[in-house]
Amino acid sequence: MKARNLRKVIESVPTSDGAGVKLRRSLGAGPFARLDPFLMLDEFYSDNPDDYLAGFPSHPHRGFETVTYMLDGRMEHKDHLGNTGDLGPGSVQWMSAGRGVIHSEMPRQTEGRMRGFQLWINLPADEKMKPADYRDIPAGEVPELPFDGGLARVIAGTLTLRGQSLDGAVNHSDKRISTDPLYIDLRLDPGSQATIPVQAGYNSFVYLYEGDAVIGEQSLHRRHAGVLEDGDQVTIQAGEHGARLLLLAGKPLNEPVVQYGPFVMNTREEIEQAVRDYQSGRLTEPA
Repeated sequence: MKARNLRKVIESVPTSDGAGVKLRRSLGAGPFARLDPFLMLDEFYSDNPDDYLAGFPSHPHRGFETVTYMLDGRMEHKDHLGNTGDLGPGSVQWMSAGRGVIHSEMPRQTEGRMRGFQLWINLPADEKMKPADYRDIPAGEVPELPFDGGLARVIAGTLTLRGQSLDGAVNHSDKRISTDPLYIDLRLDPGSQATIPVQAGYNSFVYLYEGDAVIGEQSLHRRHAGVLEDGDQVTIQAGEHGARLLLLAGKPLNEPVVQYGPFVMNTREEIEQAVRDYQSGRLTEPA
């Protein structure tokens, strides 16, 4: 077995998106801060309604998938297909924009804490123009694996830990997702340790959102993304305050990435076509 140690660290930076929602961006903070097939990871976290009430009004996407994972608060999704989703604590929204989707994500609260993550996962070239797809995963449908020293919530992929194996809400049998992602929310008690298998050859990173942790012999600090070396397992040791982190891995696409705001394609010409389609109202028309 070959351990995955930290290869580099990406510190999240404060920014805003939508109509002014304050968040922190690690992956995707710049064109050299991606990790194929992952394009971007945002963390939104505030007790101040002024930081999130404006939400994410109606906007377009093409060419990739978005995965929204809520920890606290409520957000409502609406799209041009008529889908409506109520994201509450612990729930997940998995949306494949494909050739085009126009949607909004707006808070369903006027006070209290809003906390969660949005991940962007690239689509391969031959799937970028497929029909849009949408899936709501309520909190109760996200499998959990408790173990001595912690808890793992398995959003996607399969987790094997201490002799137990658990398929996530989105697993390898779901052929719609070519990047075969692993997405785990891992919670470790102070001083606890977990060793998790990760498919060799897949790109992988962890994002520490609470506490402190050590991977190999290197410390990872709060609100930093740690890109991992290749290998077939990663060992994470929580510090004295425990640790809560996301572990993600995916099959790299090894394709060119050209991004313009909410559109992610393979060539500049495809981006220009996406902009024309949106401006003319054809973004969401069937192929």
